[in-house]
Amino acid sequence: MFSTKKAILAAAVLIGAIGLTIKLLMPTQSEGTKQAKTATTKSSDSIKKTEEQAAPKSKEEQLDSLVSQMSLDEKVGQLFLARVPETNQLEDIKTYHLGGYLLFARDVEGETSDTLKTKIDSFQQESDVPMLIASDEEGGTVTRISKNDKIVTEPFKSPQDLYKAGGIEAVKKDIDYKSNVFKVLGIHTGLYPVADVSTDPESFIYDRTIGLNTAETSSYLEEVVTELKKNEIGSTLKHFPGMGDNLDSHSEIVTDNRSLDEIKTTSLPPFEAGIKAGADSILVSHNIVKAIDPNVPASISPKVNQLLRDELKFNGVVMTDDMDMAGLADFTTQETAALEALKAGNDLILSSSYDKQIPVIKSAVQSGEYSEEQLNQSVLRILKWKSDLGIITLD
Repeated sequence: MFSTKKAILAAAVLIGAIGLTIKLLMPTQSEGTKQAKTATTKSSDSIKKTEEQAAPKSKEEQLDSLVSQMSLDEKVGQLFLARVPETNQLEDIKTYHLGGYLLFARDVEGETSDTLKTKIDSFQQESDVPMLIASDEEGGTVTRISKNDKIVTEPFKSPQDLYKAGGIEAVKKDIDYKSNVFKVLGIHTGLYPVADVSTDPESFIYDRTIGLNTAETSSYLEEVVTELKKNEIGSTLKHFPGMGDNLDSHSEIVTDNRSLDEIKTTSLPPFEAGIKAGADSILVSHNIVKAIDPNVPASISPKVNQLLRDELKFNGVVMTDDMDMAGLADFTTQETAALEALKAGNDLILSSSYDKQIPVIKSAVQSGEYSEEQLNQSVLRILKWKSDLGIITLD
């Protein structure tokens, strides 16, 4: 019996020892929880790090990356919305890396909707960076594609005629129709609306305006820009800082003698309304606006661009009027005109002389006369506009 008890006691001691050993080997509940939490934290950190690495870049970051990968030739080429040349149309896209083509009447003459679309498609196929395709389509006296009845059955009417016939709703309906025509053809912007204020039928610019006072023109600009944005078609406010009732700068230099107060009161509000509505671009005139800069035309004046950027807070694309217009010739050569415009703060050059102007700009960048930082900012604005219009697709 003693032996049995002894055996039982020995067994109990052995079992207790085994239990103690197991207890010592196993972590306590608090220690286990701590280890589990540490493992979870490490896992969460790893997942967070992976998510950060995999997180898509913002639109601005992607565009910055695109600019950083472009050569000097490619960046300078983006600054040109060139008139479609009569020869070497495809070759020049490759040679000069042109940012866009601007269609004139000769480019659509004899074309059908299908053949014009094919022509525009051929431009895009030659370009490494998709091109901005534009046509001056204000309606009325300024239209290119609608003069061809093989493309549209009737010419686009002027905003003034549309407004007189059916108010702002008629204007918006016309924008919707015009936008559909553009999209079928591959055109991204019509270089309108005209933001100039004129109520004088004798004025050069009157027929191209809405023909209303400043407040009514401002309301019109807001409606047009909003409607164009809805249709994903580019908007261009022109002709900054307002033509007033001055002469035609296509054929001579024009001096605007109005006071700064008059300009700010009568001409700038429609531009401000368009900017607030989300205008993509603004076109600067070749007029000498004495109250702002009496020395040079607006298109090559830093003071005019400062007004636009600093006071009106416009961050989009600033473009020149056609650099081949006669009024500019008294102040700069055709070769240096584009460089002067860029140094003044413009982003996009409307020109037929890009083959002469591009080498001058490249040399200016290389010498530091025109900073690469300023060049990059202009290219970034142009690429952003292309992205906003769906021309460039980002991730």
